[in-house]
Amino acid sequence: MADQLQGADPAAWSVAPGWQGLTDHFFASDAGQGLLAFLGQRLEAGAVIFPPQPLRALQLTPPEEVRVVILGQDPYHGRGQAEGLAFSVAPGVAFPPSLRNIFKELHRDLGTPPPAFPQPGGSLVKWAQKGVLLLNTCLTVEEGQPASHSGKGWEVLTDAVIRQVSQEAQPAVFMLWGAHAQSKRALIDASRHLVLVANHPSPLSALRPPAPFIGCGHFSRARDWRDQLVGSEK
Repeated sequence: MADQLQGADPAAWSVAPGWQGLTDHFFASDAGQGLLAFLGQRLEAGAVIFPPQPLRALQLTPPEEVRVVILGQDPYHGRGQAEGLAFSVAPGVAFPPSLRNIFKELHRDLGTPPPAFPQPGGSLVKWAQKGVLLLNTCLTVEEGQPASHSGKGWEVLTDAVIRQVSQEAQPAVFMLWGAHAQSKRALIDASRHLVLVANHPSPLSALRPPAPFIGCGHFSRARDWRDQLVGSEK
């Protein structure tokens, strides 16, 4: 089916040219080979794995165009939801609670109204095309089993992606929401990039202290920092 992973062949997962060396190196490594073997075994056993294009974030957002990085944990595990971008859902899919809170904070902070439903709905493809790297740290999941592919090798690749952005890309804003995303903070050069930290947008934590997501103002802070950066370059 078109909404699930069809095979464990990275040649079928296109990425922007600027990421190609990194992904080629990973899939040739022991960690990459182990991950592909695991995916192949699970598919052979009949597992339903999402999304169909695990590297879509790296396809839509080339490294030279990264302006903002938003880190998620793993893809949505419901059929038809995951589209290979952190927090994003396919058009026509009901907004998951965390995404609903992201739109709520965006509206509160910048006055941007939530997108129309069902089109474009909760799809964040346009964000990705405008330089927002929507990166889950684990890039596949089995139906109905959250975190089922965590620790199988994807994190080696996504850590390398974070390091590449930190070391080589132009200054960017990293939005780290929740403990899992914040655990990647050591990979980011805070002298070059703006690192913003808040609770996860999940309803379980979005309003809790010490850093509630609702009211964090990350979107306006990112806008103001980018404007200041552009101004200093003139």
